[in-house]
Amino acid sequence: MPRSPEPTRTVRDAAAGITVLAVANFVAITTEVLPVGLLPQLARGVDVTESTAGLLVTVYAFVVAAFAVPLTVATRAVPRKPLLLVTLGIYSISNVLVAVAPSYAMLVVARTLGGLGHAVFFSVSIAYAARLVSPLYTGRALTLVTAGGTIGFVLGVPLSTSLGAAVGWRWSFALLGAVCAATALLVARLLPAVAVEPEPPRDRSGARAGRKRLGIVVGTNTVLFGGQYTVYTYISVILLAAGLSEAAVGPALLVFGALGLVGLWAAARYLDRTPRALTLAAMATIAVALVAVALALPATVGVLVAAGVWLAAFGAIPATFQAAALRTQGATADVAGAFVNATSNLGIGLGAAAGAVIVAGPGPGALALAGAAIVAASCVAVLVARRAFPREP
Repeated sequence: MPRSPEPTRTVRDAAAGITVLAVANFVAITTEVLPVGLLPQLARGVDVTESTAGLLVTVYAFVVAAFAVPLTVATRAVPRKPLLLVTLGIYSISNVLVAVAPSYAMLVVARTLGGLGHAVFFSVSIAYAARLVSPLYTGRALTLVTAGGTIGFVLGVPLSTSLGAAVGWRWSFALLGAVCAATALLVARLLPAVAVEPEPPRDRSGARAGRKRLGIVVGTNTVLFGGQYTVYTYISVILLAAGLSEAAVGPALLVFGALGLVGLWAAARYLDRTPRALTLAAMATIAVALVAVALALPATVGVLVAAGVWLAAFGAIPATFQAAALRTQGATADVAGAFVNATSNLGIGLGAAAGAVIVAGPGPGALALAGAAIVAASCVAVLVARRAFPREP
């Protein structure tokens, strides 16, 4: 019978489990955002506009937002490791269906299926990472697991985008489906089992205050991701407007993803020491850099530099908000993870939908300014909510 980790279990003790969770995060994030890099090719492939193709990101995100919490609650008693394996299988099937989809409607069906798997995957994986180590190392464990998602930006999406430009977007999704299946085999072999987290006492002291703090954290998370994905969903459109060729978009995304490791490094270094300062610094940098993107257009070098700063800062965000939600003690780790998952994807969906309207109207410059304004609003929320975002963990 699986046991919870010992109170003194360190990141080094849990290295194998953290590594395989990071790999799973890699394929999960790559699956979610792969359409971003392939938007122009995908739109031509099923004969729709780029703004319509961008709504595939919205559909996926809204499915996750709608089902993350109810599916997490419904599967609370299911053993964690088998549940994680099921979600990886769903990712694989979803990507293969996208690869063979004959129409836009079929793409929507396939992405909806992927969204259902994603609704459970991140809710489980966030809590899973926290249970592999003692509470003292929660932030570092989450950062390392989140690194897999960042590497999805660094390698998964850019390389798949380049592959799509070379041999067609369908092959990118087919290859990703195979990688998801291989990852499931790694998880089955290497990830240690953990116990299902018991329900907390309903009358525990401070529960109401914890739920309030959790609500503030995930509400802010929604707004922040909305601002981020208002712009990021259409980053290929912005890069093309800045003078890059379609063949150059993949390499550019590769560089941006690598810069995201800078933010990830900052999270690993400061998340267990000064989480509030880290959060504010990352969010303020994102807002300023997005303004710089808008002002630089259509100058190629200016856009590339500003976008690099923006995406480097965003590298710190996922682990930062996951750790903040867990530390509010407003719910079990699984449910807190579900709320982070749901609100991240609600923000992604709202941002992608808003971006579709803006990119079809005022254009890329207005897109970046709108994203900057939304991110700035979320930054104000962190400044005001000192208890939800404390100076120390």
